[in-house]
This record gives sequence, C-alpha cells and structure tokens, in this order.
Amino acid sequence: MPAQTDIQQAVILCGGLGTRLRPLTDNLPKPMVQVNDKPFLHHLLMQLSEQGIARFALLTGYLGETIHEYFGDGSRWGWSIRYSHGPAEWDTGRRIWEARGLFDTQFLLLYSDNFVQFSLRRLKVLHQRQNVPITLLLAPKAKGNIRVSAEGRIEAYDKSRSGEGFDYVEVGYMLIERDLVLEDFPSKEGFPNFNFSALLQIFAQQSRIAGLVVLDPYHSISDPARLQLMCEYLKQKRILLIDRDGTINKKAPQGEYIAKWDKFEWIPETRQAMKSLAKSGFKFIVITNQAGIARKMIAPDDLQQIHQNMIGELAEDGVEILKVYMSPHHWEENSIMRKPSPGMFFQAAKEFNLRMDRCLYIGDDERDCQAASNAGCGMVFVSDDAKEPSLAEQPAPYLLTKTLQDSVDKIRDIYLRWEAAA
Repeated sequence: MPAQTDIQQAVILCGGLGTRLRPLTDNLPKPMVQVNDKPFLHHLLMQLSEQGIARFALLTGYLGETIHEYFGDGSRWGWSIRYSHGPAEWDTGRRIWEARGLFDTQFLLLYSDNFVQFSLRRLKVLHQRQNVPITLLLAPKAKGNIRVSAEGRIEAYDKSRSGEGFDYVEVGYMLIERDLVLEDFPSKEGFPNFNFSALLQIFAQQSRIAGLVVLDPYHSISDPARLQLMCEYLKQKRILLIDRDGTINKKAPQGEYIAKWDKFEWIPETRQAMKSLAKSGFKFIVITNQAGIARKMIAPDDLQQIHQNMIGELAEDGVEILKVYMSPHHWEENSIMRKPSPGMFFQAAKEFNLRMDRCLYIGDDERDCQAASNAGCGMVFVSDDAKEPSLAEQPAPYLLTKTLQDSVDKIRDIYLRWEAAA
C-alpha cells in the first residue's frame, strides 16, 4: 500500500534543453531519455505514485509534445496528468508562474533529472515543525551551496559554493506552500522570466526555508556518465540484506557475544532458505552490530575469522556473501553506523549502487525493523512470537515470519514484482 499523506500533487519542471546529453537530446527532451527501456520521467512518476501521489502537473518546454504523447492524461497508470507548455527559453521561475492555476495549495516541486530515495512523511513533518513556505531535500556534498542548522532550518544559500560550512546541496525535491511562494514572484529581478533558485537564495536570507538531509546517495541523468550510473542504479538486483546474530546464527546469552568460531551455531532454517534463494540468483550482504569490539569482549581478528568461516561455509552451499558490514561501536556512541541508524545500509547502497526501496532486510530484532525503516528498505522480520515492533513508519514491504524458510516464496515474489516494474 502506498503511504497515505495529504500531499496529493507533484509539479515537475520538464522544460530544459539537456545540452550535456546531446546527441541523445537532439530529438528527445531530457526527461524522456531512456533508462532501462523506459523514459526517466516514468521512473520518477512511479516513485512518487508509490508515496501516494497520483496527480501530476508537467511543465514542458523543449520538445514537450513528446512527453504529452507518451504519458497522455496518465490514466493508463491510474494517474491524472495536466500540462503547462511554454517556449524552451522560459526559465524555471516563469514556467512555474505560468502554470500556477494548476497547483494545489500545497504540492511537491521537482526537477526532472534527479532521483533520490526519500520519505514524504518525514519531509512533511519537518515542513510543519519549521513552519516555512519551502522545505527541500538536501544531500551532503563537499563545497555545497547550502548551510543548514541541526534543526533543519537553512541558514544560507550560496550559488558560488565558496563559503564556509556549505556542506549540502539541494536535490530537486521540494515541498511548496503555493500562495506563500507565489506572492514573492513579482518582486524578483527579471520577473516573470527568472531562475527559481534565485528565490531559494532570498528565502534562505529571510530564514524562510528548511531542509531535510537524505543520506542515501542521489543520482542524476544530467550527463552521459551520470546517466549510465542511473541505469545501473534503477536496474533491479537480486540482493538481500541480512542481519547476523539471531538471524544467520543463534545469539549468545544476553550480555555476551559470539567471540570465537567454535561458538558460532547456524540457524538451520536460515541456512536452508539462503541456499534456496541463491538457486534463484540471490546474493547477500550482511549488516551486523558487534558492540563486543568496543566493549573489548571480541578480538577484531577473531571476528574477522568468524566472518571468513561463515562466508566460506555458505559458499560451499552456493550462497554468495558480497560483503559484511560491521559496526564495532558501543551503543552509547550514538554512531550513525550502528543499527538502528542506517549508516551501514547507505554504505552498501553506495558501494553496490542499490536502490534501498527495492531491497529487503532480514532480521530478528526490533532494532532491525527500525534500521530498515530508517534506510527506506523493506523488511523480513523473523520472530518466534510474531510480536509486531512499534515503529513510527513501518518498512514497506513488510513480512512477519517464524523462520526465513517460511518466506522464501514471498521474497521471490516481491523481487519478481520489482523486476517487472524496473
């Protein structure tokens, strides 16, 4: 089920020339460049529809008729699409101004060349808490153009990227209060034909804009190299993320750790399930907390030996472990690399070019469910007592199972569905 929210509309700027993508854009507008046999814009609209948005306003320019011919009124996908078309030379501010009659009082505004995983619910929570006309999605970047406070208020916006503390960039997803934003348009230099980023800069100076940081890597189709990365990113991969203690092997008694290989005891149903899934082409990434390192209860060399032996025995079963991500941190460190924080998930996403909302994480602890939710991936919760975790935002999809073996067919079905949609 898509997330339920009162944000019902997305407005997407689709008018640019896409000069850095020539010759691909000689006869195609940039949003229609093919990504795995579908226009990039199709992937973007599908992402938004999965967050509960089914109405779109597409602000077209260069070769805009190509977009209209492909998407029509959107009914083929259960959407409602309206269009505002203008000359290719219109800047983004004018394109928004001329289409203003199509907008809800509150809507998402997006550029049509970036893709990032995000939670619309979390974006709205920050937007309401900060009580601002615009809330952006931000990504960390050295020599960025935005400085943001710990509370999420954007303190400065510098297009020159020359100031101190400008560690973030906007990624083209914005929650907009229509009337509060449009009332400022006529005062802008060059109105109506001005760049919308100029308004962002002024709103930042007035402390009227907020930013939600996303740590999942963002992707773009702005040039051929990035387009190729986008194709790889949006390609469905048969990769499962999996916890270790309590999921692959039996847990040590409370307060203790598996410190030596001879204490490592397989959970037979999990090992058999991994073997079955491997026969269907699945590979695995292990994501595990090991606070015993920080507590001096496990020697790092012994932990490495445990993982090498685990990987080796699974390989004999035909199961490939791509990598083990391990947090050695004590829980009092509050490290983003320790579950339920999602740091290890985002490391895996970057290294293996994974789309987190097209991955399942398998674990046995409520913190695993929290970590999956924080990372934006789905969850297979292995629980003997079938007790539901208490979460602000439940992972989706979500499977509750007594053993991993019981859910092998459902896991396959989920990935087959994702493959069909990719």
